[in-house]
Amino acid sequence: MNNIVTLQADKINKRFHDPVTVHVLKDITFSVYGGEFVSVIGKSGCGKSTLLYILSTMDTDFEGDLFIGGENMRNRTEQQLAHVRNEKIGFVFQFHYLLSEFTVLDNVMLPGLKLGKFPEEHVREQALHKLDQLGIKKLAHKQANQISGGEKQRVSIARALINDPSIIMCDEPTGNLDKVNSQIVFDIFKTLTQEFHQTLLVVTHDPEFADKTDRIIEMEDGRIIKQ
Repeated sequence: MNNIVTLQADKINKRFHDPVTVHVLKDITFSVYGGEFVSVIGKSGCGKSTLLYILSTMDTDFEGDLFIGGENMRNRTEQQLAHVRNEKIGFVFQFHYLLSEFTVLDNVMLPGLKLGKFPEEHVREQALHKLDQLGIKKLAHKQANQISGGEKQRVSIARALINDPSIIMCDEPTGNLDKVNSQIVFDIFKTLTQEFHQTLLVVTHDPEFADKTDRIIEMEDGRIIKQ
């Protein structure tokens, strides 16, 4: 961990109006530092996923400020936010969202090609390197629908890493995995933070997973009660 703030939430409030107004996030303020492995926990319905949508710039209808890499995400166009998401944020979800008709390598390359910063050959080399880091380079030319669930989640982590993001955000990344594969995913995350100084923010309902991270942010009824 370093002293550079990768992500900062400042007095974030969120209300849903459907049809009555419900105050779902209340004065959420915290920072995540470079190379930190942070988990967000709390009972179902406490606002964890709503918060992640805001932190990932997918939901812009909130009060307060969100800073990524020191830059305020307020008043940006959807196009600007899409670029921030592609360049600065890697996503790992409970469901891997791989394109089954593509190879593993093609799936990992997609965000790199979309960013358009480097030629295709460079993106391919990077993708193979990320797969190698995660011990699944041998799967590169297999169709995504021919590999196991645990392997799919590792491929989705490689895809999240392809653009060397400032932060990886995960929503229940082990929610669909058995104990063995959950441990593999946790070990990968731990290696990413310790050896490669990658910053991770993980929403999880798994207390065992959370207990092993660097810091736990606990939510209850839309508030942070511990961090």
